[in-house]
Amino acid sequence: MKYKQQQKALVLLADGTIFYGKSVGIEGTATGEICFNTGMTGYQEVFTDPSYFGQLMVTTNVHIGNYGINNEEVESEGIKISGLICRNFSFTHSRVDSDGNLKDWFEKNNLVAISDVDTRALVSYIRDNGAMNAIISTDIENIDSLKKKLAEIPNMKGLELASKVSTSEPYFVGNENATYRIAALDIGIKKNILRSLVERDTYVKVFPYNAKFEDLESWKPDGYFFSNGPGDPEPLKEAQDVAKEIIKRDLPLFGICLGHQVIALANGISTYKMHNGHRGINHPVKNLLTGKGEITSQNHGFAINREETEAHKDVEITHVHLNDNTVAGIRMKNKNVFSVQYHPEASPGPNDAKYLFDQFIENIKKTK
Repeated sequence: MKYKQQQKALVLLADGTIFYGKSVGIEGTATGEICFNTGMTGYQEVFTDPSYFGQLMVTTNVHIGNYGINNEEVESEGIKISGLICRNFSFTHSRVDSDGNLKDWFEKNNLVAISDVDTRALVSYIRDNGAMNAIISTDIENIDSLKKKLAEIPNMKGLELASKVSTSEPYFVGNENATYRIAALDIGIKKNILRSLVERDTYVKVFPYNAKFEDLESWKPDGYFFSNGPGDPEPLKEAQDVAKEIIKRDLPLFGICLGHQVIALANGISTYKMHNGHRGINHPVKNLLTGKGEITSQNHGFAINREETEAHKDVEITHVHLNDNTVAGIRMKNKNVFSVQYHPEASPGPNDAKYLFDQFIENIKKTK
């Protein structure tokens, strides 16, 4: 397969630093907070993960596109990243069950992507200087206008994005005759989370991000779930109010990632924007209750305050991230509530964290 000579392109960071590369063939400009993912596989799942909404993705793995795409391997309806930055982009692919190549998929979704960037240098720069807004463009002759456009992009701190990716209307997943009913608050939910719940004999009703507790309760669920999602958790006041009501009534509640942060905020524990976040499929976590280690998939740029969590009389830390000792999981001491800051449904090779869904079902059984 032949393509015309690749056009030059650039990455412009908010502090003025520039990295040059080449367009993969889709001309244009894209903006967002720049972040990097360390996974060697699963790029399609990453690109469709609602938690990445509004972000420019740097892939640390050298080859992207080499196994094409599969229409079943998506975590939402459509691509959610703002743009892609990679080292080597594969225009051809090899895979038995492929449904096409990555470039055609990007063109269909009008996604700007650039390759031939020194991603090792770029990721090293982000590690040292932190996540920041950036712009990628094929319009390399007008850097001053790109800087002006970049300056208008809002900071991720304080930015509410759940409304951009949540369902607008409730919908159902699973068998209506299943043993358990779960009310899931969609603040950026991944399809594989829903699959993981359905596999455990549950019927799930997914509610919009701004649903009230009364909306969820009216369905008479056996348990409640708060999903992952993008942006700052602090502005999600409605979701926090729902969590407070569930906690007050001591109903079974499980939260993942953004949902975990919302549950912490509902308990008066603050959150903060991390230097460059945790994104990849190789993050080590220790379960403090069992002493076991877990290799986990993670994707978050915010975390909950560890000191406030340790001082909270009703909350205990259950999991810690072994690279930086940030809080990776909590549970309430006298309530049927727990949450984690990683993705147990993602199965990044090992299935170390899938037990958390079983734990949620066990918690429901105790109250049903």
